[in-house]
Amino acid sequence: MRKTYANRDVAVIYDPSLCIHARKCVEGAPEVFDPSARPWIQPSKADVDRVVEVVARCPTGALQFDRLEG
Repeated sequence: MRKTYANRDVAVIYDPSLCIHARKCVEGAPEVFDPSARPWIQPSKADVDRVVEVVARCPTGALQFDRLEG
């Protein structure tokens, strides 16, 4: 079941069925992707370009993004 975590600039879509726990997200932006936090994805904790850059590194496509800003 896909989940969406959004702020006013970007939506991060997570599909746990595709995730292999490679930790590219956690290592790339631990302030945004924190498995011990709830919610574990908090896109407001970094600028939109950094969030997009880290999401793009996901090797399986479990993470995707949609830019919401104008």
